[in-house]
Amino acid sequence: MRRPVVGVIGNAHRIENRFATQLVGERNLRAVADVAGALPLMFAATPEITDIGALLDVVDGVVLTGARANVHPTRFGTEPDSRHEPYDIPRDDLALALSEACVARGIPLFGICRGLQEMNVAFGGSLHPEIRDIPGRMNHRMPRLENGEIHPDPKVIFADRHEVTLVPGGAFAQILKCETIRVNSLHGQGILEPGKRVVIEGVAEDGTIEAIRIADAPSFALGVQWHAEYDPQRNPINRALFTAFGEALAARRELTGVGR
Repeated sequence: MRRPVVGVIGNAHRIENRFATQLVGERNLRAVADVAGALPLMFAATPEITDIGALLDVVDGVVLTGARANVHPTRFGTEPDSRHEPYDIPRDDLALALSEACVARGIPLFGICRGLQEMNVAFGGSLHPEIRDIPGRMNHRMPRLENGEIHPDPKVIFADRHEVTLVPGGAFAQILKCETIRVNSLHGQGILEPGKRVVIEGVAEDGTIEAIRIADAPSFALGVQWHAEYDPQRNPINRALFTAFGEALAARRELTGVGR
């Protein structure tokens, strides 16, 4: 039987500030291959290159990865601010429409960090550009040294930093077989108001929304604010999520038929 194929969205990136490229972190690709048991297929987050209908005719699922760029504020009725750059408007155009299309067609969708934010905006929700500025919230950005530089050790950057309380009996609690987990934290932007079909499944101790699902989705349609792709080969929480995503891919593959 052919392995399921997972489309992994790219991000706009410039090499030497001259050459336009599309970039995907290798941890995302390895998580899909090693744990979900699928073939990762990177696609460009550029509407002129990637036709959504053609893409969804080829893949069995989609991963919306994290990214450096924030979702552009005009997508949820807010004025942009240079302090919250960079933005990746082509990715916004593609990812928001793709989120709706995946859910409509029953194609498994897994949103990670920015991916969760895109799913929320796609279904009418809003974001806060700097979640730590809300009174009572913690700093969710990656750890830095005293001189302001990003910490050089990935184990420190991706270490579990706070708890997330899951909705009892919800999709995440059923997958993870528990109601409290600990996760890493590497984001500035976060959900302010959830979209109409966005169901809150997990909340950090400071009230930040960390896990969502799309209501009435016919297949896997979950998003997490933390970086689940970092260590699913070892971390039991992230492994369980990518395993569940893989099971949804297999179910989709069986439904649509081998050799599609």
